[in-house]
Amino acid sequence: MIQAVALAELDGLHSPNPYGHTPLSEDEPSQPQEAYFEHVDYVIRSAERLGLYIALLPTWGDKLNTKSWGVGPEVFNPQNAFTYGKWLGQRYQGQKNIIWVIGGDRNPREESQDVEVWNQLAKGVIAGVGDADKALMTFHPQPTELGGSSTWFHEADWLDFNMHQTGHCPNRGTFELIAHDYALSPTKPVLDGEPLYEDHPNCFNLKEKGYSVARDIRRIMYQNVFAGAMGQTYGCHDVWQMYSLDKDPINHPPRPWTEALELPMATQVKHLKNLMLSRPYLSRVPAPEMLMDEGQADYRAKALATKDAAGRYAMIYLPLGQSRKLDLSVLRSSRLKAWWYDPRTGAVQEEGILDISQRRSFMPPSQGLGNDWVLVLDAAQENFGLPGEI
Repeated sequence: MIQAVALAELDGLHSPNPYGHTPLSEDEPSQPQEAYFEHVDYVIRSAERLGLYIALLPTWGDKLNTKSWGVGPEVFNPQNAFTYGKWLGQRYQGQKNIIWVIGGDRNPREESQDVEVWNQLAKGVIAGVGDADKALMTFHPQPTELGGSSTWFHEADWLDFNMHQTGHCPNRGTFELIAHDYALSPTKPVLDGEPLYEDHPNCFNLKEKGYSVARDIRRIMYQNVFAGAMGQTYGCHDVWQMYSLDKDPINHPPRPWTEALELPMATQVKHLKNLMLSRPYLSRVPAPEMLMDEGQADYRAKALATKDAAGRYAMIYLPLGQSRKLDLSVLRSSRLKAWWYDPRTGAVQEEGILDISQRRSFMPPSQGLGNDWVLVLDAAQENFGLPGEI
């Protein structure tokens, strides 16, 4: 799934697309320009042909709220937000590869119409699609202390799953935000829609903190998913802005976007997907009760466990390759098949068959910073296939 924006940030209303078209007539959302959206059509349909979904943001948030770095102008109100949303919903009501993302990196301001504008935009999309069940929808926030999209919209009928932006610092326990939303009622899925990007200055402070590195991005991804996230976003600082040497850089991208396609995490993120889909996925739940001896480990050493609700398998993520003592009673088998999965390569090492009455402590193949591992434990009678490649 690719996140993409119809009304782009920065000068997205006035800078034309490569064909010379701008999106709105006189900056009015109720007057979209057909020629511009014909190119949006092309992108969405091209993605469909490639088997890709588009997470479509009708607008980036600075068209409503230019707080912080936004260029604007602010063009939305509740009335034209509904009209624009309905027009988009009608235009794409037959497209089956769209997931709708309301918002766009802006939190609603207090004492403003922001919440109502976003509500009306969402309701307009649903009215245009004609069926709420055919308009899967979430909200893209800025970083928050805990709730992300749930802070404002958790009980909204249109919000099908929650989204966080956990930000571009490596020194935050992002999994705690996932766990917060996972525990809310009514129950809704949750994911991190904007984590630390590859090639991004850590905490926006290149001089003192340097660029992000793969081990931190990888740790954030696995911790989030094992804490209960339904999936995980990968982002690259060079790619989101399609940086090339003839463009003005935004916040120090170190290389052109075409070169960034070969960065480490651009290839390693698939190993997380492949691992999770190697076992029954929709029955997967967090399993903190399996971790017996962690104490007060900080975010860099925080191990997390996930399991099948029926006890058919479990996975334990060990970010520093540390030894762990585990409670295996959640697994409904006296005999387990164990594997070590390498998040860097997608390779597995077979640990063998073990009797849970004899073995509860596990040591990964290597230890230390960047030596993260996943222990995969299967009930032996299930005969699951390999979780990765030998």
